Amino acid sequence: MTVGPVPFMALAAILFAIGLFGALSKKSAVMVLMSLELMTNAVNLNLVAVSRFVTPESMAGQFTAAFVMVVAAAEIGLGLALVLALYRKRRTVELDHIDELKG
Repeated sequence: MTVGPVPFMALAAILFAIGLFGALSKKSAVMVLMSLELMTNAVNLNLVAVSRFVTPESMAGQFTAAFVMVVAAAEIGLGLALVLALYRKRRTVELDHIDELKG
Protein backbone atom coordinates (compact mmCIF):
# COMPACT_ATOMS: atom_id res chain seq x y z
CA MET A 1 0.00 0.00 0.00
CA THR A 2 1.45 3.33 -1.04
CA VAL A 3 0.54 6.70 0.34
CA GLY A 4 0.04 9.51 -2.14
CA PRO A 5 0.73 13.21 -1.71
CA VAL A 6 -2.80 14.08 -0.54
CA PRO A 7 -2.39 12.95 3.12
CA PHE A 8 0.86 14.89 3.40
CA MET A 9 -0.73 18.02 1.96
CA ALA A 10 -3.76 17.62 4.22
CA LEU A 11 -1.48 17.32 7.26
CA ALA A 12 0.46 20.38 6.11
CA ALA A 13 -2.77 22.33 5.66
CA ILE A 14 -3.92 21.38 9.16
CA LEU A 15 -0.55 22.37 10.65
CA PHE A 16 -0.61 25.66 8.76
CA ALA A 17 -4.14 26.40 9.93
CA ILE A 18 -3.21 25.68 13.55
CA GLY A 19 -0.17 27.92 13.22
CA LEU A 20 -2.20 30.71 11.62
CA PHE A 21 -4.79 30.49 14.36
CA GLY A 22 -2.07 30.65 17.00
CA ALA A 23 -0.32 33.59 15.34
CA LEU A 24 -3.55 35.58 15.13
CA SER A 25 -5.05 34.71 18.51
CA LYS A 26 -2.18 34.49 21.00
CA LYS A 27 -1.10 37.47 23.07
CA SER A 28 2.39 36.31 23.99
CA ALA A 29 5.21 37.12 21.58
CA VAL A 30 6.83 33.74 22.28
CA MET A 31 3.63 31.90 21.33
CA VAL A 32 3.38 33.92 18.12
CA LEU A 33 6.96 32.94 17.24
CA MET A 34 6.14 29.28 17.92
CA SER A 35 3.07 29.55 15.68
CA LEU A 36 5.16 31.06 12.90
CA GLU A 37 7.59 28.16 13.25
CA LEU A 38 4.70 25.69 12.95
CA MET A 39 3.58 27.43 9.76
CA THR A 40 7.13 27.22 8.38
CA ASN A 41 7.24 23.49 9.13
CA ALA A 42 3.95 23.02 7.27
CA VAL A 43 5.46 24.72 4.23
CA ASN A 44 8.53 22.46 4.50
CA LEU A 45 6.29 19.39 4.59
CA ASN A 46 4.57 20.55 1.41
CA LEU A 47 7.90 21.23 -0.30
CA VAL A 48 9.21 17.76 0.46
CA ALA A 49 5.93 16.02 -0.44
CA VAL A 50 5.59 17.79 -3.77
CA SER A 51 9.23 17.16 -4.59
CA ARG A 52 8.92 13.49 -3.69
CA PHE A 53 5.77 12.80 -5.69
CA VAL A 54 6.03 15.22 -8.62
CA THR A 55 9.73 15.14 -9.41
CA PRO A 56 11.32 12.21 -7.53
CA GLU A 57 14.53 12.36 -9.57
CA SER A 58 15.20 15.94 -8.46
CA MET A 59 15.87 16.89 -4.86
CA ALA A 60 14.96 20.54 -5.30
CA GLY A 61 12.20 20.40 -2.68
CA GLN A 62 14.47 18.84 -0.09
CA PHE A 63 17.19 21.43 -0.71
CA THR A 64 14.66 24.25 -0.53
CA ALA A 65 13.23 22.84 2.70
CA ALA A 66 16.73 22.68 4.20
CA PHE A 67 17.31 26.31 3.20
CA VAL A 68 13.97 27.31 4.73
CA MET A 69 14.95 25.52 7.97
CA VAL A 70 18.19 27.52 8.13
CA VAL A 71 16.30 30.77 7.59
CA ALA A 72 13.71 29.76 10.20
CA ALA A 73 16.45 29.04 12.73
CA ALA A 74 17.90 32.50 12.14
CA GLU A 75 14.41 34.00 12.41
CA ILE A 76 13.77 32.27 15.73
CA GLY A 77 17.14 33.41 17.08
CA LEU A 78 16.50 37.00 16.07
CA GLY A 79 12.89 36.84 17.27
CA LEU A 80 13.86 35.55 20.70
CA ALA A 81 16.54 38.25 20.98
CA LEU A 82 13.88 40.85 20.19
CA VAL A 83 11.53 39.34 22.76
CA LEU A 84 14.27 39.46 25.42
CA ALA A 85 15.06 43.08 24.57
CA LEU A 86 11.35 43.87 24.70
CA TYR A 87 11.02 42.20 28.09
CA ARG A 88 13.96 44.13 29.49
CA LYS A 89 12.49 47.41 28.27
CA ARG A 90 8.76 46.89 29.02
CA ARG A 91 8.77 44.03 31.58
CA THR A 92 6.18 42.16 29.50
CA VAL A 93 6.01 40.03 26.37
CA GLU A 94 2.26 40.49 25.93
CA LEU A 95 1.62 41.98 22.51
CA ASP A 96 -1.42 43.93 23.76
CA HIS A 97 0.74 45.99 26.12
CA ILE A 98 3.17 47.13 23.45
CA ASP A 99 1.86 50.37 22.02
CA GLU A 100 4.95 52.06 20.60
CA LEU A 101 8.11 50.91 18.90
CA LYS A 102 10.35 53.94 19.35
CA GLY A 103 12.94 53.96 22.13
